[in-house]
Amino acid sequence: MKTLLRFLFIFFFSAVIFSCSESHFLKEESYRRQVFQDLEQKQQALPNGDLFAIFSDTTLTLAEREALMFLYAYMPIGDITDYPGEYYLKTIRLSAQTRSEMPWGKTLPDELYRHFVLPVRVNNESLDESREVFYGELKDRVEGLSMKEAILEVNHWCHEKVVYRPSDARTSSPLATVRSAYGRCGEESTFTVAALRSVGIPARQVYTPRWAHTDDNHAWVEAWADGKWYFLGACEPEPVLNLGWFNAPASRGMLMHTKVFGRYNGPEEVMLETANYTEINITANYAPTAQAVVTVTDTDGQPVSGAKVDFKIYNYAEFYTVATKYTDVAGQVSLSAGQGDMLVWVSKEGKFNFSKLSFGKQTALSLVLDKKEGDIFAVDIDMVPPVENASLPEVTQEQRTGNDHRLAQEDSIRNSYVATFPNVAQVDSVISGLKCKMHSSYKKDLRSFIIDSRGNYDVLIRFIKEADRQGKLLKGAALLAIITEKDRRDISYEVLMDHLMNTEDDADFLYNCVLGVCFDCDLSKVTHVLSPRISTETLTPYKSFFQSKFAKAEIDSFRASPQTLVEWVGDRIMIDEKNNSQHIPISPEGVWRSRVADSYSRDLFFVALARSMGIPAYMREQDGCAGYVIPPVSDYNVDNKFVKADFDKKEGVTVYEGLYQLYDGDKPMYRDDRAKYYSKFTISKIENGMPELINYDERFPERTAGMVDAGYYLLVTGTRLADGGVLARVSSFMLPAYTAPSFESTKVPYHLRESGERVAVIGNFNSESLFTPLKGIEEQNVVLSEKQSLLRACGRGYFVVGILASGQEPTNHALRDISALKTDLEKWGRKMVLLFPDEAQCRKFLPSEFPELPSTVTYGIDTEGIYEQIAENMKLKHKNNLPVFIIADTFNRVVFVSQGYTIGLGEQLMKNIRGL
Repeated sequence: MKTLLRFLFIFFFSAVIFSCSESHFLKEESYRRQVFQDLEQKQQALPNGDLFAIFSDTTLTLAEREALMFLYAYMPIGDITDYPGEYYLKTIRLSAQTRSEMPWGKTLPDELYRHFVLPVRVNNESLDESREVFYGELKDRVEGLSMKEAILEVNHWCHEKVVYRPSDARTSSPLATVRSAYGRCGEESTFTVAALRSVGIPARQVYTPRWAHTDDNHAWVEAWADGKWYFLGACEPEPVLNLGWFNAPASRGMLMHTKVFGRYNGPEEVMLETANYTEINITANYAPTAQAVVTVTDTDGQPVSGAKVDFKIYNYAEFYTVATKYTDVAGQVSLSAGQGDMLVWVSKEGKFNFSKLSFGKQTALSLVLDKKEGDIFAVDIDMVPPVENASLPEVTQEQRTGNDHRLAQEDSIRNSYVATFPNVAQVDSVISGLKCKMHSSYKKDLRSFIIDSRGNYDVLIRFIKEADRQGKLLKGAALLAIITEKDRRDISYEVLMDHLMNTEDDADFLYNCVLGVCFDCDLSKVTHVLSPRISTETLTPYKSFFQSKFAKAEIDSFRASPQTLVEWVGDRIMIDEKNNSQHIPISPEGVWRSRVADSYSRDLFFVALARSMGIPAYMREQDGCAGYVIPPVSDYNVDNKFVKADFDKKEGVTVYEGLYQLYDGDKPMYRDDRAKYYSKFTISKIENGMPELINYDERFPERTAGMVDAGYYLLVTGTRLADGGVLARVSSFMLPAYTAPSFESTKVPYHLRESGERVAVIGNFNSESLFTPLKGIEEQNVVLSEKQSLLRACGRGYFVVGILASGQEPTNHALRDISALKTDLEKWGRKMVLLFPDEAQCRKFLPSEFPELPSTVTYGIDTEGIYEQIAENMKLKHKNNLPVFIIADTFNRVVFVSQGYTIGLGEQLMKNIRGL
């Protein structure tokens, strides 16, 4: 390592003096010196594994060497350990080729090229060969176009490949997203940024970490053209730039930001500088902003430097941190944000405090660090989001018609690709050819796994056939069952085979329980040993790797005493949070090579190592703690016991838990609309003065009682109002450890503030308006019926009308929210008429995507201008902002209206329905 550092040092300063014949990539000398200094620090932090060998390549030009220096100086640790230097050199050469071939490359400012074209990483996705693949497909399509035209064209190409589909938080690689033809907004935007960069267009992913007026977040894309940044909805082409379904929500945004690779000196407000990226604030591109200064003092009135200041938005019933800053010597930080309310939480060395900050109304906020662990408080806070202030660019009817025609063509192209995936009959043919005799339920599961895999079906079919040949089909089926649906769409054959062949075989009944056949078994041996999935990391074939690194006697010793494995990891893995500031998972093999990791990747490494040795281990969903499982030790401990791995103490720590029960006065809270986790309340554990959310599987949202670690907790409750505001309460409680044999629960006061709102008539609507009903849409065999009135279709009384935009994210969200309230809406019994603007939109709709919609739904086409009537009577601001929902009655009264992106629509509908 010292030799390499000395070589680079001599090279660097020789290049500065003798580089007349070669051009620099880093043209500013001061920035070049800074990069070299940062690279030197990175090399000192990663002394193991020969991770910088690419710099010894004698074929490197001066520009290539400096580009590599820039990338290596700022890339997260895992990008160095998990990908070879040749991968980045290839990226550099491809990018340089693109810059020379694209007409805008010659005039592109070096700073923009360096930060927004060259870097291959966009978010936390797996890196792949997408730059080369995408350039090959796109270079001819953008030939002869201006930069703005090229941006629009690339987005049309992206729409040919991918359509929106919600999924888990892991971000698939761009090529995996294309292969599945699905992507949530974070994946669509990652994919679109990668596509734009592949043709030399500066691009960045924009995030609103949370909306203030509704429960969700969103990601989209900004692309640079001719001196200016423009925005676009990823894979959602519009006729012009700066137009998307999210114009209106973004105008109500409190904070929108992007992470820029490396040290960046652009014109935007810097929110945070790390060793890997510069986080910049771009809220002013979308919404009116205001600046405020927060001052932190101690109880003696003295300024506190280095205090952590978290700016939080109420969302999903928690106060979610959207920006973090640290106070200067004067105890101050400042932030520009949308003109609404945030909660400011300050902390240092276990002391904390919090208060509401109203941007646009307050320019300053002072907080005293006067709270500590154990303090009991309850504070009511009224949160007000920014008002809508959207500005839409003009679009001619000709542009809109032409764009709609292209969208239909692109849907057809994508659907033709999807049609190449095997159908049920083809999958059944594969399964029927297997040697292993299987129960019909197993065959049904295997069929669903292959169908789920979409463009990755060939990998799963190959794996299933090989597992059958090896006599391990049941075990292989269990492996496919315990990974996620998204895993099945992008997992590799090598990973599947590694975990199949290098996990000890137990009796078949251990795998029967995973497939729902047997319940009398130790499930932890399957889910916490066989499974390759630990958290949100990229899956790798780590078991064979680790088993080759230890002798059998060592493995047996660790299995006999798992706490010694905790000690082994604690002794050998150095923690470096600085150089992996985004906590992008380092692969377990990468941690082994470097012996350096952030704490999250260290925990992943421990679990992977334990599972490779046959030790059940996992990371707890509720708080992310890593640990292992031991058998029950007493009559009072009937289940397997989770032992937290404390690497600082170099030992396993038995977790002492407490039981809580929420109480509204003297009444215990159970399954109730007033007490739903992520909707009405959340619980966070306060440690070192900072709250950390307790995460629960969203499939089980009622957490009015439960078992968590003993400690100090924060309870947040909130009622979302129709205008997006929130009536919140923030309170604290202590949870002692329960004691056997009583297992007495701790009563926790629960209070949900009521709004006092009553349903009121807010407009009018002609219930005799006509529409064209549809038959056969569920079977995608659409038949248009004779026109009829809403009155005839719905009968006397109240009804719901919705105008949909097929395939668009806001409509998909709305329909899933309605599906979640299926039982309540069916119990209400009134009709819900869902209308498409035209027949083309109708034929794009896939009912199979929404199988849980209420049976009271009637589908139709708005052939007689119902939407125009609603827009005019309700004075809707943006005509093309769908979906739109109203509750009306046959006396022509409207009591509820919702337009555009609205999370929790089903609950809003039911709230109004109950008040009728």
